[in-house]
Amino acid sequence: MKKRSFDRGCTLVAALLAVAPLAAAEPKRPSLATLQKIISDESPQLRVDTVDHERITAKRIDIVGDDGTIRMTLSANTPPIIDGLQYKRAFDVAGMILYDAKGSERGGFGVADTPAGTAAVLALDHPAMDAAGWRVSPDGSVMFVINQAPPLIREPALGNRLVPSVESPTRIKLSVAADGTPAIALADAGNQPRVRMTVTGEGYGAIEFLDAAGKVVHVMAPERDLKQR
Repeated sequence: MKKRSFDRGCTLVAALLAVAPLAAAEPKRPSLATLQKIISDESPQLRVDTVDHERITAKRIDIVGDDGTIRMTLSANTPPIIDGLQYKRAFDVAGMILYDAKGSERGGFGVADTPAGTAAVLALDHPAMDAAGWRVSPDGSVMFVINQAPPLIREPALGNRLVPSVESPTRIKLSVAADGTPAIALADAGNQPRVRMTVTGEGYGAIEFLDAAGKVVHVMAPERDLKQR
């Protein structure tokens, strides 16, 4: 689980992180200063010296591969590790994290302690940000998102490590709002929803078409139109 919003929710670093604008051809990404500020450990433990089949401590259980690389962690405060660096999460997350053969986070599930209350989250990740995931928010709303893979950017000042949370659009969003309103939205490459399927407050099924500014320019609601004739 990484950092983007599902809210990109308790994802790795960053829906809540400030990003620095780059050249127009490049996506937005956290600045070097921001990355250095949120790194909590430049040499996190990625392997164990001796494999005991299980490692149990007061707050954490690690499952390791044959070479000792930590591949799964069950913890009261899960460690987000990307390309050998451990980052701070936007919120504390208790749960299970899955790591790839190099020890980088590639998904997991848990509960996030947000200022609004506890959120339940599940994510599968691209190499440096969320790819797809669920979030059940404290207000009762539920959301599932699919994010486009961002370009892989490396930061020379951090040992050429991958930069987490490079900006990328959420192309598909399926949600049920706290009031029960369902919606499926498809976004363009600029992260702007352009087609949205929903059920109106009157109970009519509708498809909305939006322009690049987010304004609804056309609505298809056959049942509503028939009743208005």
